[in-house]
Amino acid sequence: MQKVANYVIFETRWGYFGLAGTESALCRTCLPGPKRRETETHLLRDLPDAQFDAGYFEPLQKQIAAYYEGASVNFGPEIPVSLDGFRAFGASVLKECRRLQFGQTISYAGLAKKSGSPAASRAVGSTLAKNPLPLIIPCHRVLRTDGKLGGFSAPGGVDVKKKMLELERQGLSFGKMSNEV
Repeated sequence: MQKVANYVIFETRWGYFGLAGTESALCRTCLPGPKRRETETHLLRDLPDAQFDAGYFEPLQKQIAAYYEGASVNFGPEIPVSLDGFRAFGASVLKECRRLQFGQTISYAGLAKKSGSPAASRAVGSTLAKNPLPLIIPCHRVLRTDGKLGGFSAPGGVDVKKKMLELERQGLSFGKMSNEV
């Protein structure tokens, strides 16, 4: 991982969200937690030199706050991210996952296929468990082939994954989640 220079913790409707990264790229996010200090501790694990900057990725802070208000927000490729530390397969999985739009879901097998390794569903799950940028890389949108939620390693676990998918379901017009891609 590149040397992380900046971080910010900011409040959303769901709690305190964290962003950390370099001057030019986002390296880590932390989904909302009820206590600012807990979010900060989780975000900054292994990042001892990061400095607080309230204006860090400020437009993104506003987008994230809007997302947690229920707005249909896509965190697209215009947001620079660093995937240092991931080998080619892992980076491919995370890049493909990042293409998922608000309200879309895909199975682990479908994501494996899109990543160029159709037999690697379990490896996709292992990669997503290490996703350093939840929400920006929307791993919560990846489900089991049978439609069940599967795992979620971010704080709050599967309950948070379910809640995020429900938020997106409600944010789509007609209250309907789009089909799997």
